[in-house]
Parts: sequence; structure tokens; C-alpha cells
Amino acid sequence: MKETLYNLIQSQGEGTVTFGDVAINLLAALLIAALIYIAYRSTHHGTIYSERFNISLVMVTLVTTMVMCVIGNNISLSLGMVGALSIVRFRTAIKDPRDTIYIFWAVAVGICCGVSDYLIALLGSVVIFLFLVLFGFVKNTDRTLVIIRGGVSALSEAEKTVDLVLAHKAVRRVHNVDIGADGESIFETSSAFLKKCEKKNGSLEEKLIGIEGIQSISIVCQDDEISG
Repeated sequence: MKETLYNLIQSQGEGTVTFGDVAINLLAALLIAALIYIAYRSTHHGTIYSERFNISLVMVTLVTTMVMCVIGNNISLSLGMVGALSIVRFRTAIKDPRDTIYIFWAVAVGICCGVSDYLIALLGSVVIFLFLVLFGFVKNTDRTLVIIRGGVSALSEAEKTVDLVLAHKAVRRVHNVDIGADGESIFETSSAFLKKCEKKNGSLEEKLIGIEGIQSISIVCQDDEISG
């Protein structure tokens, strides 16, 4: 049994990769990586887009292809490579959940090109590219927070005003009251719904300003595309 396994491992390591094979694999990986580059740039906008991360996706594809060319069908070398890579830990913060998909996409293309499965890499990339182009622009509805500060009685009146303007659809997330009888209330809604209700029922800010005892009003829009 041991001799059979040894002969199998030895036979797996006899295959050699020519210079032409490596060049074609890397060229195919580079071409498909360009598609990944275009897809990432097309579906990310604003401060969330990172040119360095996009270039890193191309490099991940090429490096994975190179590693797969070295491993090939060599079982012993592949096991050693898995052991070596298992000690690597990444601490890069992912700003957008879609970035994880792009990383897996780059690795998958590198694996396919490394073993010369260009058809799988190309067809899979085209399907993923079309899917991302169609749904990559989908964004979560931005949250709008209405922050009101003032006396307790004024906050009670402000809550009635918010319910009146926003048709009882706003959710009160925070309600704080200080010892000095001042407090703060935070209501959550969406930007689109706020604009729709204000066209129908009047400006929320103007109605809140008219309440005696209100100290400050802040309307903050929280957009998922804003990242540090």
C-alpha cells in the first residue's frame, strides 16, 4: 500500500510545464482579470471605490495562476502549498460585502487559468460580469435620522408633528431625557419617504421650528456608500 502511494506521488511529480504553457496561462489570466477590473470599476462609485484594491484583484488573479502552474497535478507539492498558505492571515478591512465576491472571483479565475481551463474561466466570468452589471448598482435605501433636542414637553409635541407629517411611518430610535428637563429624540425614516411626505404635508423642519421649546433640529442622511 505504501509503495503504491509512493509511486502515485512520484508519477504525479513527473509532469513539467513548458514556458509556452505558463505564458498562455498568464496571458489568459490577465485578459480575464481586465474584465474583473472593469466590472469592479463600473459597480463601485464614490468614496467606496479603491483603485489600489482594484489593481490588487488583477494581481491576485495572476499570482493564483502562477501558483497553480507550479502545483499542477503534483499532490505532494499541493499539500505543502496548503500548509504554507495556512499560516497566512489577512487583516484587510472589507468596506463593501461585494469586495469579498470579487476576491473569490479573482482566485477562481486564477485557478482555472493555472490549470488551462480557459473556457470555464471565460464563461463563468462573463456570467458574473453580466450579473454584477445588472445588480451592481443596487443600493440599500439610505436612512434619514431626524434628531430633535429640546424640553420634554416640546419633544412630546415634536413627536406628534413627526407622526403627522410622516404619516406615523417614522420610527423613534432614541429618546433621552436629561436631569435638567431637556432631552433628545431621534426618529428614523428614509430620504425618499421624507421627501414624498414633505411634498404632501409640508416641510417637517419648518413645522418643528414652530414648536416652542425646541432647541435644535438635525436631519442626517446615512448612506451605505460613505466609508472611511
